[in-house]
Amino acid sequence: MTGPALALVVAAAGLHALWNALAKRSGDLVAFFCLTSAVAALVLAAPAAWIIARDGLRAAGAPFIVATVALHALYFYGLARSYGSGAYSAVYPVARGLGVALVPVIAFAALDERVSSVGALGIGLVAGGIVAVQFATGAPPSALAAGLGWAAATSVVIAGYSLVDKAGVARIHPVPYIALMEAGTAVCLQPAARRRVGALDREWRARPHSIVAVGAMSALAYLLVLFAFQLSKAAYVVASRELSIPFSAVIGSLWLGEGRLGPRLAAASVILAGVLCVAFAR
Repeated sequence: MTGPALALVVAAAGLHALWNALAKRSGDLVAFFCLTSAVAALVLAAPAAWIIARDGLRAAGAPFIVATVALHALYFYGLARSYGSGAYSAVYPVARGLGVALVPVIAFAALDERVSSVGALGIGLVAGGIVAVQFATGAPPSALAAGLGWAAATSVVIAGYSLVDKAGVARIHPVPYIALMEAGTAVCLQPAARRRVGALDREWRARPHSIVAVGAMSALAYLLVLFAFQLSKAAYVVASRELSIPFSAVIGSLWLGEGRLGPRLAAASVILAGVLCVAFAR
């Protein structure tokens, strides 16, 4: 993995951990994610329109945009259900980490991407560290199981959209790609958000600053990832993004008051070792 790609992914990981923590503190998560996707689309609208006017929009990218909209709508819905039924520190590692084990297998079959032995070791260490983080939370098995199903389902969706987007940004510039994805996701989430009458209005009135901040951070974070996809293999980029798990351990312990910082950081060191292996793999 190249230095520029790693720098993009590390920045994206920090932003991702921050916006997820803000989202966890929201009221109606589906409505919150619907609004943040709309904000992200608005933030990116002007630069996306400029790039489309300059470069055009290739028809070959249309299927990938449709696919990523559907997958991201499922991702945000699954993430909302995960956080609604499980602790942040238990759900986040599963949702973010299980995909690391899935992406190399799918990438090998779909994209014929070969992972080196060092890269494979790194991916294994990341996966093992995620398991260790689960035990480090100190939560009872019933609490861990509450959000586990939705978190696991979310991780499968993450693996899917990662591979779709790796192929998509090879055909369309990342800025209009993610702008269209965010706009489509906001539209797709509206029916689920509107099942609770007034949920969108209530969420906006209660947390306008958080919604704008998360919309901007999530758009920027994933835009950095899309640029990294243009520079490195999908399996390496997805694995390196799991640096957000150590960030989330610190945020969860110190900001959300979940405690047990020492055990979480110890488990996170295993993830960091895996990220270093992935970063320096050739």
